[in-house]
Amino acid sequence: MAPKVDYIFTRDYLDNNRINLMHSLWTKVFGYVIHPKIPTKLDGLRVADVGTGTGIWLFDVRDQVAKSAQFVGLDISFDAAPHPKTIPSNITFQHWNVKEDLPEEYIAAFDIVHVRFLSFVLLNEEVQGVTEKLFRMLKPGGYLQWGEPDMETVRIEKADPEVKTERLEELFKLLEIQDPRLKPTWAADLHNIFSAAGFVDVEVENIDPPPHWAYVFHEGGLMMHEIISRKTKSERMQQEVQRLLPQAVEETRNGAWGNSARLTVIGKKPEH
Repeated sequence: MAPKVDYIFTRDYLDNNRINLMHSLWTKVFGYVIHPKIPTKLDGLRVADVGTGTGIWLFDVRDQVAKSAQFVGLDISFDAAPHPKTIPSNITFQHWNVKEDLPEEYIAAFDIVHVRFLSFVLLNEEVQGVTEKLFRMLKPGGYLQWGEPDMETVRIEKADPEVKTERLEELFKLLEIQDPRLKPTWAADLHNIFSAAGFVDVEVENIDPPPHWAYVFHEGGLMMHEIISRKTKSERMQQEVQRLLPQAVEETRNGAWGNSARLTVIGKKPEH
């Protein structure tokens, strides 16, 4: 097995485009950036995006709320972030590794905390502790919104029964064996993890994208295989991806694509 690193992707312009594309697709499929049950018309609204990456979610939210709102993007690295002089004045980027202790200045500091796509970052045994830190970040009455693909539901769909899928199946399995974070199992239990951390009014929205959106998600996701292979130190994996990816692309063009359920979970920190 390849050695674990904090982030399995490359943090370069290709991966940044993958992140931004996945944000756009996720927003299109769910129909919102902030869940409609989360109040945003608050005086002095403060919003944190944990694992902010390129900051794309924050930029989108900023356009939808009052100009007085303040935003903080938190990440272990700013390699994916835009140039500082392009960032709006009410958005700041700050270093924080979600696996480390919560800084005192973030305790009870935010009305909304957003997290998405940490399934390739956190191991199963790390999720509860991270959720408890996110709970502590919220003001009383604040909300956590967390979105993840449910990797337990990943399957290959076909336009016609005779379409071949062998190379896609090989490609998916190749990644799974490289790092346990590439086959997370905790997303479907996230609502229970919220409740155990102290959240109330927990809700789950579970969407299986229809074929036309699933196909677009899949093509965007094919970038992930090449990006991970570029970062791995495993020569065998690099060779296998180079062999399999063109054939998997051909199977995709012939009418085969990967799909999975996508989950958005929200929860409220009690008022008292």
